[in-house]
Formats: sequence, structure tokens, C-alpha cells
Amino acid sequence: MTVLTGHQIELARLMTLRVMLKLELKGMSKSKGPSAYATLKTMGFEGTRTEVLAKLDTIRTEALGL
Repeated sequence: MTVLTGHQIELARLMTLRVMLKLELKGMSKSKGPSAYATLKTMGFEGTRTEVLAKLDTIRTEALGL
């Protein structure tokens, strides 16, 4: 069992939103609630969907040390 704490929770949320945003760019969407893009905008991300995805890819790369 894996337990996430502190900063890991925020990073896991960002990675989930990253995958959701990728699916939105391919035409899929959630049936209820705000889109991943709208959620990310409220978290302070700015730009188009592809620009936000690029920023999330950078965050993922830095966090995983790739």
C-alpha cells in the first residue's frame, strides 16, 4: 500500500489532471463537473490547453527526475 503525504498529494492531483487534459485534447470529456482545463485555470495555470499541457509535462519531468 502506498501512502501519499504533503507535496505528493498535490503532485498526484496535477498528474491526474494532466492525463484528463490529454484526453480532453483528443475530444473526450467528463460528463459532470468542470473540465480539467477549468480546474487547472483556477489553480493558476495560464495559456491554451496545449500550453498548459506542456507546463504539466515539464513539472512531471522535473518531479520524476527524467
